[in-house]
Amino acid sequence: MTYWGLNAFFLAAAVLLAVIARVVRRRPRMLPLVITAVVLLVITAVFDNVMISIGLVGYNRALISGVFIGVAPLEDFAYALGAVLLLPALWALLPARRARDGAVKR
Repeated sequence: MTYWGLNAFFLAAAVLLAVIARVVRRRPRMLPLVITAVVLLVITAVFDNVMISIGLVGYNRALISGVFIGVAPLEDFAYALGAVLLLPALWALLPARRARDGAVKR
């Protein structure tokens, strides 16, 4: 299985939960998600390039697409996008914790 194949499972679950959250709960504001995605992608680019350059992480060249941002394969960025979709969806779908006095905390 390639890294894109592995990413497909993760991204499919994240997209599915994001769609369910959007339909079932409320419509999320898109600007914060876009800003978060840009920031996470930049941070991912910087730190992945550092980690790969100093030898902390390596990849089987037969399993990657061959498209790179610096020395980081494009596949590494799927997890940042998945997190941007998945975490707000889980936040919207999971029930709120109740305070001891009965008030809802958010």
